[in-house]
Amino acid sequence: MLALPLLCRGQGPASRNIQGTPRSKASGLPFHAHFTDIGQQAGLRYPTVYGASDHKDYIIETVGCGCAFFDYDNDGWMDILVLSGLRATGGNEDAGNRLYKNNRDGSFTDVTAKAGLLRKMWASAVTVGDYNNDGFEDLFITAYGQNVLYRNNGDGTFTDVTEQAGLLNSQTRWGAGCCFVDYDRNGRLDLFVANYVDFDLTRAAKPGSGANCVWKGVPVLCGPRGLPYSHHSLYRNDGHGSFKDVSREAGISNARPGYGMTVTAADFDNDGWPDIYVACDSSPSLLFRNKHDGTFEEIGLVAGCALSDDGVDQAGMGVGIGDVNLDGNLDIFKTHFMDDTNVLYVNSGKGYFEDRTVDAGLGVETRFVNWGAAIADLDNDGNPDLFYVTGNMYPEVERKNPQYPLKTPRVIFRNLGDGKFEELVNAAGPGISAPHCSRGCAFGDFDNDGDIDILIVNLNEPPSLLRNDLGGSNRWLKVKLIGTKSNRSAIGARVTCFFAGKRQAQEVTAQSSFYSSNDPRLHFGLGDAAIADLEVRWPSSPVQILKGVKANQLVTIQEP
Repeated sequence: MLALPLLCRGQGPASRNIQGTPRSKASGLPFHAHFTDIGQQAGLRYPTVYGASDHKDYIIETVGCGCAFFDYDNDGWMDILVLSGLRATGGNEDAGNRLYKNNRDGSFTDVTAKAGLLRKMWASAVTVGDYNNDGFEDLFITAYGQNVLYRNNGDGTFTDVTEQAGLLNSQTRWGAGCCFVDYDRNGRLDLFVANYVDFDLTRAAKPGSGANCVWKGVPVLCGPRGLPYSHHSLYRNDGHGSFKDVSREAGISNARPGYGMTVTAADFDNDGWPDIYVACDSSPSLLFRNKHDGTFEEIGLVAGCALSDDGVDQAGMGVGIGDVNLDGNLDIFKTHFMDDTNVLYVNSGKGYFEDRTVDAGLGVETRFVNWGAAIADLDNDGNPDLFYVTGNMYPEVERKNPQYPLKTPRVIFRNLGDGKFEELVNAAGPGISAPHCSRGCAFGDFDNDGDIDILIVNLNEPPSLLRNDLGGSNRWLKVKLIGTKSNRSAIGARVTCFFAGKRQAQEVTAQSSFYSSNDPRLHFGLGDAAIADLEVRWPSSPVQILKGVKANQLVTIQEP
């Protein structure tokens, strides 16, 4: 019965079809972050193949995939994983996921084949974490067809252990967002997997095959609305290298259906236990509250983070997590479809959210289809900014309607520090204003120079690597956590940074943005503060305090 209204409303992503609100006068404040795309010169040369460039016949060809910053060889420098899809019509010689090793000089070397990761698949999302606590980060990649668990062997290679880990699908599924999460706090990383739609490529309808497979007067691919929902899954780590599906007993299967996309796990209600948030496309997003007994309760509607402020479905795609107003609580930034606003949910501190989109000044922008996102301090001024990438779903539309281009720019809303944000136009460098059809993006400091760089997936192009050449004198602090009693990746650990009379909370997460995984080292901009105090709340241990930590350094903290 829940599905019937969606089916009757027709196909295509949800949009409220609204215009942007009037823009305020520019603040005139300088923005010291400056982004340059060095992807090609850095050696990131392989394209992310996803359908044809000039048309998309099926939804599988346009959703796209994610990427990751992670240190696979433990040398202290972020390496890069870029996922890829296929073309439904063949010609996939240049397809395949790619692993690039950081050469520590601003360049990368393709080591995919050597590492055992070269694989052609309809890849979707990646989550990074040390599921067997051996000191090396492992990979789980979702896909249309069969998801894959890669165990890091510690010698620069990976082994596909999907079957022995009990993660083979009994039928074709479209794996979407995923994240490692220690939901029962026993020191072992479990696994949550969202699934997008039930889809059969051999029987899928063609563009224009029905009155609802049309957008802006042009026949386009069908979906997601009108396609059957899929189900989400939770797998418990048994500590012996395998996982058990506990979706039913944990209460995940009881949730209302939806088109699951990006997943992130974090403690939204400050009770010390990780909750799970699922951005859902064209259906209410989901918040699974951890009940501390191995079960979850889905409370997205009650908590105020499932719909828009006016109670309407939105095309939830990407998710950023962070503390935008410096109150020590984790807020949610979620991206949506064209002719709609993205949404900023501000956390009350008890896991209940208020939609502050318009009040924060984010309602001015409705022109783009929006994907990967982050709440991140791009200029180190101590106030986390908002960033997201864009790109249309329908290449065919631009030929008839040039006002709807396939390739569109990246977007930054800088945090003014008073609950307001300001969209920057041509003020953050050519890497931001350049148009691409982008999807996933990851955030991290690949050159270890104290600012946040950005890796971006571009469909049917090589990835962008936006190097942040930060000016000014703002200081920073980077925190790397190593679990002992907690999981070794410290996923779920929270650091609160106190500086210059302010505080900011961040958590180590295994997925956010759009289907992507960020540098696990937490990055705090400090403004002009020279020292900071750190409070570390480990998943399995008491709080740890570090006083008077000097700025402009990487601090490594091991759990007692």
